[in-house]
Amino acid sequence: MPKKKKKTQSRKKSSKKKAAPVSKKKKKAVKKKLSKKTKKRKEKLIGKITHYYGKIKVAVVKLKAPLSVGDKIKIKGGEREFEQTVKSIEINHKKIKRAAKGKAIGLKISKKAREGYKVYKL
Repeated sequence: MPKKKKKTQSRKKSSKKKAAPVSKKKKKAVKKKLSKKTKKRKEKLIGKITHYYGKIKVAVVKLKAPLSVGDKIKIKGGEREFEQTVKSIEINHKKIKRAAKGKAIGLKISKKAREGYKVYKL
């Protein structure tokens, strides 16, 4: 019987060099850049949806703070959450540009909502 040759594995040394240690100043600079990118927008609760008309996609919102046409808002409730720009505000079927605190307004929204959803100003 012929002898079997054993295969030997030669270990090659890697030619990669170890990275130089990063200074504390550079670490802080990287953290600052990351924190700016991941910073969340500040949201302010401005109202609550009291009624929703599904066919015309209009929500009746009881305001806790003033709201104007052109403001960015976020609507949150249940599992639904979306943002939009206010395009139309009405009180008693009359279009207005600004609604004061304490008013109940009709607000045209882009997606479905339900009673109890909260409205935030961005």
